[in-house]
Amino acid sequence: MLLVCRFVVSPEQVAGVVERAERALALLTGSQGCLHGALGRAVDGEDRWVLVVRFESVVAYRRALSPFPVREQVIPLLSEALADEPAGFETLAEACAGAVTTHPSLLA
Repeated sequence: MLLVCRFVVSPEQVAGVVERAERALALLTGSQGCLHGALGRAVDGEDRWVLVVRFESVVAYRRALSPFPVREQVIPLLSEALADEPAGFETLAEACAGAVTTHPSLLA
């Protein structure tokens, strides 16, 4: 399960968003079933940012959002993401060292 949240961040907001995103990454990746998280900025649009967090399952994702510190600090940040785009994605294929692993859809 991938959580992908996209943000538009003005230059004066960068420091605050980075600080909040780092805290969100620490909280989410500290939860059981969270595999990885990253914050990135578009190379061709400095105001476009993305927060990506990978979970081993939808259940792990839902559990990671349950603790009070996450609801207090992470959910407000996620609520500022662009709302007209989906944020949750199932992983259908992944690759490492040239080897691709496919996964069945959870939606079927």
